[in-house]
Amino acid sequence: MSRWWTEAVAAFGDVVPLPLAALGLLLLAALVGAGWYWWPRWVPRRLPRLRMPRIRPRWPRFRWPFRRRKRRQEQDPVRPVAEIRDEEMPDLPVAAFVSLADRLAAQGRYAEAVRERLRAMVRELIERQVVEHRPGWTVTELAGAAARARPVVDAPLSAAGGVFSEVWYGQRTAGAQHDARMRELADQMHRALS
Repeated sequence: MSRWWTEAVAAFGDVVPLPLAALGLLLLAALVGAGWYWWPRWVPRRLPRLRMPRIRPRWPRFRWPFRRRKRRQEQDPVRPVAEIRDEEMPDLPVAAFVSLADRLAAQGRYAEAVRERLRAMVRELIERQVVEHRPGWTVTELAGAAARARPVVDAPLSAAGGVFSEVWYGQRTAGAQHDARMRELADQMHRALS
């Protein structure tokens, strides 16, 4: 059983010199290490539908593990009352969330606008007594409970949860297309509930 292995290594050694083989193994190890380090960033989440998205190259940033990073403090001129921690759901009407989402989108803060549009959708479900307010729910649990109560909201709410998860948990850069998609899904859900 070891004879074929010995012959294969000897045949490879006759064609490729040892220093070149060692360099090739070193390059292969570097590629595997780089792929392991940056894996989630360059794997596409889903296949494009009809048109190809515009691909912008993202050059890797090299980080030294022993250096501490300074946290950037984002300067907000005025924080509205409705803009609070992710875990909390303020007792505000749907119009307040939609208004805040529109203001955030106008400022170019699309990730926060996506969050506020999802909050508006949740508040509408609570106001129409489709689901009850439970602060510890995930987006998936909320969509499942709403779909069991009213199956017509399953498609828009699941899609909105997917956009929210892609932006907030997948750490994708949010853009105007995400905000427009959330606005469209909120309108679909509102029409389905009417």
